[in-house]
Parts: sequence; structure tokens; C-alpha cells
Amino acid sequence: MEKANKKIVVALGGNAIQSGEATAEAQQKAIEDTAAELVEIIKSGYQVVITHGNGPQVGNILLQQLKSDSRQTPAMPLDTCGAMSQGMIGYWMEKELEVNLREQGINKGVAAIVTRVEVDLNDEAFKNPSKPIGPYYSEEEAKKLMEETGDIYRKIAGKGWRKVVPSPKPINILEHEIIENLIEKDNVIICTGGGGVPVYWDQNRLVGVEGVIDKDFASQKLAELIDADILLILTEVENVYINYNKPDQAALEKISAESMKKYIQEGQFESGSMLPKVEAAVEFVESKPGRLGIITSLDKGLEALLGKAGTVIYSE
Repeated sequence: MEKANKKIVVALGGNAIQSGEATAEAQQKAIEDTAAELVEIIKSGYQVVITHGNGPQVGNILLQQLKSDSRQTPAMPLDTCGAMSQGMIGYWMEKELEVNLREQGINKGVAAIVTRVEVDLNDEAFKNPSKPIGPYYSEEEAKKLMEETGDIYRKIAGKGWRKVVPSPKPINILEHEIIENLIEKDNVIICTGGGGVPVYWDQNRLVGVEGVIDKDFASQKLAELIDADILLILTEVENVYINYNKPDQAALEKISAESMKKYIQEGQFESGSMLPKVEAAVEFVESKPGRLGIITSLDKGLEALLGKAGTVIYSE
């Protein structure tokens, strides 16, 4: 697989940022280790755009907002909290990437961009909020909050009640041309954190949405818009598996998009885990001939790009 000058979007999973503890120090240590892996990819000649999750971080920000909510310090809405998390994580990643690049003698600019992602208010997701956010509540607390705020709370088996918001599909990344221009000038860009801040156009005005966009679909949309060659989704496992956790479990290595779609139809992948990653990779591969979707673990990213690890999805 030719590697020089390939443009790739690297979509980082939550394990790349948070390893258990929620302190700033612990999260920055996780990012320090992640940055070292990413620099190995950059060293190999790839033009790299990095996207990332923000689930634990934006959840903590929301909780902090709720606990300090008062007339003097009013709680911020979800779209603003999402932007806060992008700035925080982007800042941490900028620092660690620049340190690693400098140590390797690589002269590249690094920039984090707070990214807005356009959604369609007619998306069916707005009729059926399904994405859990924020803390858990008792049934009594949740019902009281629903009466007071009009928000929707749902029971999470064995854990309590939690607020749910819509998770619409992305239809555009508003900063994609800026991101593409910066990449073409050989910069490393961090963007589309947590799926980006969801917004919609109300005539000539942009309005933030109380919702969460799936980070894998947002990464896929970005990869298409900037004409990337590869969408590299890094998660906790080296391969995508069929019959996962069963005696006949099998790792998928090189597989066509058509074959992967058959496994999707069979229900091989969990909706809250591997399914969106597989769907995003397949959609990206089918959007233009020659594109590859790769799913693997963080420590196998470069090997997967070289065809030596991971699940590689291609079009026939």
C-alpha cells in the first residue's frame, strides 16, 4: 500500500483521551501516549486530520454546569458545552502533538478548530431522542425534571434514568474548506470533536441544536468533504469481529464493503459500539472509488495503514 502524501482522517475513540480518571492530569497523560502513536503516522508521510470523541468530558461539563446553575452563573446549553469540550481537548492535543513533533525534528503546524456540523431539522432523530447524556437520576428525580424542563429522560437498565437527546446525521461540516486548505499546506488539524457542534440554518442565522452527532459519522462526512483517501477509525480492539464473544468468533481482515453490508444486515455488530464505526467506514468507501476504511486499535494504526493489521474495508 503506497503511503506517501495520502490524506487521512484519524478518528480517535474515547480510550485515546480518558483512561479511567477524569482529572486533567490523567487525561493529558492519555493524550500524551496517543500523540506518540499519531506522530509515527505523521512521520510516515501522511497528511493527517484528527477527530476525537468527547463523551466523558462533555458529560462532566454538563454536570458541572448543572451543579453551579444560578442567576449569577447560569448553566450553558448542550451545544455550548460541546464547544467547550472541543476547545479543552483540542488544546491538550495541540500541546502533546507539538512536543512530539519537535522531538522528532518535524516542522509542522498544529491547530485545533472548534467545528460546527450542519444537521437537518427534519431528521427522524428529532422525533425519537436516543443519545444519553449527563448524570443518572432516580425515577422520582427524572419525572420531576421532565415536568420542570420538558426534557426527555429514559430508564437505563440497572443504572437509573438519564436525559436523552436527538442524534441526527451530519449533512455538512461548515469548516471543511478551511480544514482542507490547512491540510494542503502540510499542517496537522484537530477538529470535529465529539461529532462537532450541531447547528442548523434558520434563514440567515445559525442556531445551535440540543443534540449529539455520532463522531464516526461526522468523521466520515469530513473525510468525504476534504477528499481524504483513508478513514482510519481507532478503537479498543485490533479488528472488527463477527460472532463476537462466541466460540466461533472470527476477526475480519481485508473485506469488501458489499460483504461488510451483509454482516450489518445479519446484525453482527452492536448499535452502541461497533455498528456506527462499520457503517461509517462502508459509507466512506462507497462514496468514491479507491477509498479505504480501516478499523483497528490505537497501537496498531500505522501497521494497519501498511496493510499489516486491522480490518481494511475496500470497494470492489
